[in-house]
Amino acid sequence: MEKGKGVMGGRRWAVDLTDYSTTPSSRDIPDPPGFSRASLDQDDSTLSRQKKDAEANWKAQKAWEVAQAPFKNLLMMGFMMWMAGSTVHLFSIGITFSALWQPISALQGVGKVFEPYKDSKVDLLGPKLLFIALNLGGLALGVWKLNTLGLLPTHASDWVSSLPPAQEVEYSGGGIPLL
Repeated sequence: MEKGKGVMGGRRWAVDLTDYSTTPSSRDIPDPPGFSRASLDQDDSTLSRQKKDAEANWKAQKAWEVAQAPFKNLLMMGFMMWMAGSTVHLFSIGITFSALWQPISALQGVGKVFEPYKDSKVDLLGPKLLFIALNLGGLALGVWKLNTLGLLPTHASDWVSSLPPAQEVEYSGGGIPLL
């Protein structure tokens, strides 16, 4: 026999679980007083109902946890924006556009985020509204940072190029004609 190779043919292990004993089985022993097998079937139905209720409660709890997750992101992004400062440079612009992109992409996928928690017993309206509100808060934080950096056209001087030229109020004349 070669090293590392087992015996290919020959033995097969099997266990025969057939009871050939002559002693009475557990089915032949009478139930104790006060015990009925019908109550076991009823307990199974209440147990399954309790399981479904517990699963619905778990789904509702997880949906609220998912809905509150943008709050942590909001705090982290606010701290990062504060650390980036108020001058326009690559790092602050990158942080600001990240702060704008994350809420927008999260708002586009609200249905996918809460898909695992859909259940007839779970009301997802509250968690979805909280999720949307927190992401809109993150979007507002990003717009505020754009304004702080001076990248939003909020002053009259930002629109000077689109204004028509001022009308001339007076004309001056005089002097000697050279021709």
